[in-house]
Amino acid sequence: MDPATHGCKRSIVYGGKVIDYNLLFCNRKTMEIAVHPDSSVVAKAPIGADITLVEKKISKRARWILRQLDYFSQFNPKTPDRCYVNGETHFYLGRQYRLRLTEGTANEVKLTRGFFHVTATDFPTPEIAKKLLNKWYLEKAQFHFQESMDRCWLKFDRFDFVKPAMKIRRMQKRWGSFSGKGTVTLNTALIRAPKECIDYVITHELCHMKYQDHGPDFYKLLERVIPGWEKIKHKLELGMR
Repeated sequence: MDPATHGCKRSIVYGGKVIDYNLLFCNRKTMEIAVHPDSSVVAKAPIGADITLVEKKISKRARWILRQLDYFSQFNPKTPDRCYVNGETHFYLGRQYRLRLTEGTANEVKLTRGFFHVTATDFPTPEIAKKLLNKWYLEKAQFHFQESMDRCWLKFDRFDFVKPAMKIRRMQKRWGSFSGKGTVTLNTALIRAPKECIDYVITHELCHMKYQDHGPDFYKLLERVIPGWEKIKHKLELGMR
């Protein structure tokens, strides 16, 4: 990647929509436009390029940029806020379970007979129930995400890649991401989704080892390693509302 000498934040208007982008002037001969998973738009132009020509090229790609932004918007987590009260439903691996809050001898969460049984030494308040359930989710995520990563990696083992590290954390706008340093980061909330959706998200991020953007080659690879991925993606989007 060419080192950027300097950059600035700019925007254009296309079809009544404002497209914000970061413009970087680099030691390169051609211009490159990329839309990243965090919905940031980056344009790299040769040093000394005419800003008017740069904006014309961005305007020509505006429809494609908006399609990519729309894609990422659909991919954002849609699970509504929870109140953590008795009878409320919560997801785990694609199935719904109701909360049953009780006072007990220990602070713990158990999943039995269609219920999340949340107990605390004092009757669990919504804040305590949320803390205990989130801790339980994280423990389950560490196991199931690693299991999914190992399973999905078998499809990429033939490539000359180093198996990426995996991190789990709470993310506001993404189910997952892939860093340039070779790390797949997964949203803890993904543990609420079915296993096939977890596999899809991990596979999607692993495809970024070969293709950083979402061009035609990326989707060809995604389709090859997980045929029918669109249906799984929509299942994730609709099932986690």
